Amino acid sequence: MASKVELVVEVKSPADKLWAALRDSTELFPKIFPEQYKSIEIVEGDGKSAGTVRLLKYTGAVPMLTFAKEKLEVADDENKVVSYSVVDGELVDFYKNFKITLQVAPAKAAPEGEAEAGAGAVVNWTMEFDKANDQVPDPDVIKETATKTFHDLDDYLLKN
Repeated sequence: MASKVELVVEVKSPADKLWAALRDSTELFPKIFPEQYKSIEIVEGDGKSAGTVRLLKYTGAVPMLTFAKEKLEVADDENKVVSYSVVDGELVDFYKNFKITLQVAPAKAAPEGEAEAGAGAVVNWTMEFDKANDQVPDPDVIKETATKTFHDLDDYLLKN
C-alpha cells in the first residue's frame, strides 16, 4: 500500500524566484549544496520538460545513497508544479515506487494594486512511496533533508 508524507515549508523568497531556482536545480544545487551533491546531469531530454531523466550523484555526507536517477513526470511552469519519480539508485532497493511532487505558491495574496515581491512563498511538498518490504524504514531523513534544502535555498536566494 502506498504511503504519503506531506510537508509545507514557508520561505521569504518570492514564489517566482524560488520556482526559477528549483527549475534550475541541475546547475544550481551542486553549487549551493556541494556537501550534498557531487553533480547533477541530464541524461535524457532537455532538463525542463516531462520525460527528462537526471542523474544525481551524492557526496559521502548523504547517508546510504551514492546516486539516484529521477524522471520528470510533470513540469507545469504556469501552476509551478513539478513531479518526478526515482527510477534508479539505492532508493529503488528500498521503495518500489518513490515519487516527489512539489508546488510553489505565493504565501499570501497581496492587496489590490500592491506588488507581491515581499510576500514570500509556500512550498507544498509530497512524497509518495511503496516500501519494498516491512523492514524498510519510513524515509524520514528525506523529509528532513527537503525541509533543510528549502530553507537553505531561501537563504541563498535572499543573499543573491
